[in-house]
Amino acid sequence: MHMADALISPVVGGAGWLATLTLAGYSARKIKIAADDMSVPMMGVGAAFVFAAQMINFAVPGTGSSGHLGGGLILAAMLGPCAAFLAMASILTVQALFFADGGLLALGCNVFNLGFFPCFLAYPFLFRPIAGQSPTRARLSAASMVAAIVGLQLGAFAVVMETKLSGITALPTSAFLLLMQPVHLAIGVVEGLATTAVLLFVWQARPDALYTTPGRAVFSKKLVAGFLVAALAVGGLLSWFASGQPDGLEWSMAEASGSEDLEAPRTGTHGVAAKVQDSVAFLPDYALPAAGETAAGEAPGEEASWPAVDAGTSLAGVVGAALTLLVAGLIGLAARRRSAAKG
Repeated sequence: MHMADALISPVVGGAGWLATLTLAGYSARKIKIAADDMSVPMMGVGAAFVFAAQMINFAVPGTGSSGHLGGGLILAAMLGPCAAFLAMASILTVQALFFADGGLLALGCNVFNLGFFPCFLAYPFLFRPIAGQSPTRARLSAASMVAAIVGLQLGAFAVVMETKLSGITALPTSAFLLLMQPVHLAIGVVEGLATTAVLLFVWQARPDALYTTPGRAVFSKKLVAGFLVAALAVGGLLSWFASGQPDGLEWSMAEASGSEDLEAPRTGTHGVAAKVQDSVAFLPDYALPAAGETAAGEAPGEEASWPAVDAGTSLAGVVGAALTLLVAGLIGLAARRRSAAKG
């Protein structure tokens, strides 16, 4: 659900940036990280894990589309909404800058859609009340499923509204909406199951590592190391098993307009954003650039193999996870220093 710049006008894109920067500033002021806990490394490895997990698209049966984990709810359930939002901003910024996944003009909207709804709405108003302060397996499962579905539905609806308000595409709003919501409902169910699996693992390994309990979550070195290993394994190896079908947004665009890829203007704000992205993205589409080959390593016209065993994909997964860990970790360190300075 990473929007391309072709869907967004400069005004809507600027509004998305303003909203995201405002939320980021609010989050940075609100989070408090003690000097003696493991929240900073957990913020880094948690963001790295979600980056890697987002590389694995899964097929949505009967549609010809695919989806991927959002991950905002997982991070919110462990780190709290403010730290989770900053981690999601780190993930999406690394994806847009270095992998050309989502437009730079649309980056503010993408962070808002994938960060705000799960972290600041679905988590506090659905997940926490359902899970309770002393969650059981059943309550944690129900909370994960309900909050994941609602958060993704709100994000999908926001994409349609941002596209409509931009008014720079010929996408029919009603058809676009009627495609986006059902396919992201199916994706949300899978996200709910994945969120349940991850949070149940954390809860069983260390119940006080969830933010549902009174006070701050407490992380162990073993849990941090586990997420780091998972991030590297998922990004470096399991990413080969990603579905090659278009994601829910691309599929909805194609069904509504007949084209998965809409051309953005190459002049003005769109042109500047495209030039910056082209110059910075060193692994576009999570693959090594190679003349005459597709991102999956196949010659044009050939059917891509599955699993797509590709060194470029593995490199992108490992490097992207490392960059995300670095960015999110630095944000966490800055927050910890700010907390210490405030006393």
